[in-house]
Amino acid sequence: MEKEEAFIGSIDQGTTSTRFIIYDQSAKVVAAHQVEFTQICPQAGWVEHDPLEILETVKICMQGAREKAKAAGRAVETGLKAIGITNQRETTIVWSRSTGLPLYNAIVWMDARTSSICRRLEKELQHGKNHFVETTGLPISTYFSALKLMWLLESVDAVKSAVKNGDALFGTVDSWLIWNLTGGIKGIRKDGIEIKGSHVTDCSNAARTMLMDLKTLDWHASTLEILKIPTTILPQIISNAEVIGEIVQGWSFAGTPLAGSLGDQHAAMLGQSCRKGEAKSTYGTGCFILLNTGQEVIASTNGLLSTVAFKLGPNAPTTYALEGSIAIAGAAVQWLRDSLGVIQSASEIEELAKSVENTGGVYFVPAFNGLFAPWWRDDARGVCIGITRYTTKAHIARAVLESMCFQVKEVLNAMSIDAKQDEKSQKNEEFLLRVDGGASVNNLLMQIQADLMGSPVLRPADTETTALGAAYAAGLATGVWTNEQIFSSGAKKEEPTVFYPKVGDEHRKKRYESWCKAVERTFDLANLSS
Repeated sequence: MEKEEAFIGSIDQGTTSTRFIIYDQSAKVVAAHQVEFTQICPQAGWVEHDPLEILETVKICMQGAREKAKAAGRAVETGLKAIGITNQRETTIVWSRSTGLPLYNAIVWMDARTSSICRRLEKELQHGKNHFVETTGLPISTYFSALKLMWLLESVDAVKSAVKNGDALFGTVDSWLIWNLTGGIKGIRKDGIEIKGSHVTDCSNAARTMLMDLKTLDWHASTLEILKIPTTILPQIISNAEVIGEIVQGWSFAGTPLAGSLGDQHAAMLGQSCRKGEAKSTYGTGCFILLNTGQEVIASTNGLLSTVAFKLGPNAPTTYALEGSIAIAGAAVQWLRDSLGVIQSASEIEELAKSVENTGGVYFVPAFNGLFAPWWRDDARGVCIGITRYTTKAHIARAVLESMCFQVKEVLNAMSIDAKQDEKSQKNEEFLLRVDGGASVNNLLMQIQADLMGSPVLRPADTETTALGAAYAAGLATGVWTNEQIFSSGAKKEEPTVFYPKVGDEHRKKRYESWCKAVERTFDLANLSS
């Protein structure tokens, strides 16, 4: 008798698009469907999403991938063992417990409207910007969910009223999706039983709110009190790999366990099988570098964030990470395409940038809404310097690519100090950066990254490791894979591509010094007159 095929589904809800990917037991993609959605920018520095549109894209993607898999003759209807979720982090939603409708648009992670709240808190609190770092690992910044939630509680009447009446629920995108997929206000399970949605969040997403104690993985009472955030609206915090509930009727794959949830960067770390001492960089809308620090919370003195990496089961140990978050990476390429018309599609930038040997002395710093790690300057704004009559659009395109790599180098330099990664070089062990995300398919970008770092860059055969990480978590929770298979790369066998540095130390040092000069030019530009 033939063994039944086992499949795992992954919902990958990102900043600009949603995907649903179905994997087989060898972690190979069986079918995938992707849909972009609307970016809402009501005013400068504000970025929102429609939570209902996000739900609709998830529904469309699940259905689309199912149909593609069936057309390919794969028995996914009976063989899908579980579904995992990965999502854009920090993006904040408040909705009605009674109607299921959002009370305001989702405020996106890169939104900077809360800068005045940040300044107010920095003045009021004893330790200023770093008041919550010891407990939550995070500085006061527009980046994190707590500040976005404070803005909603202070500025939106519908939210104020719902909180007062006990009707408000808060969550990041994982919570919103899980609540709806598992029942919402009134769902029907596959067996006909009526059920309400589960209001939960996983510990990796909770770690990005600035409200969770990193060591206990509970909401931190005194932080909530200081920020005046009621506990009644908060979801329950769970691990990254456990059965949360089952998909209700009205969605594809009704009855399938929802069994894993991780923030996108944590999922990518799991998808890359990063063990203690290993780092990964994901190149997407932003760029996010995480270093696995094992079961130890390392406090950064160099502008990095201490965070949860993952907790692979309710009784599993918690693995921690140091993170450097870069706000603008691939988004700068989109800006070249959509706002300036320099390229017609994002894929064109590699050929355009390759048409020149260097940037001709041009440096571009994409501080569109400020700078994240390691600078944390929300008063910074974008600059392009070194322009002459010789400068062409090809030089600017290459400078845009280099800006991503310089920012990654800054973060890795900080990680080297914080986590004592320099010990590796003392042992003559070469540091290796694992890369993934949409922009990592750009060979020139990866070569520039290796050149600027002076160490190899490893790109897996499947660069979409975020979705794979969510699939791994769901597969772990339901017995499709084991920890040993995932961390020994036993679930996947395809060979990676490795990029080695091709420039000398002196050239690398001079370029980095020039980049640092360019970064300094971005400071204190937020209030320039229009």
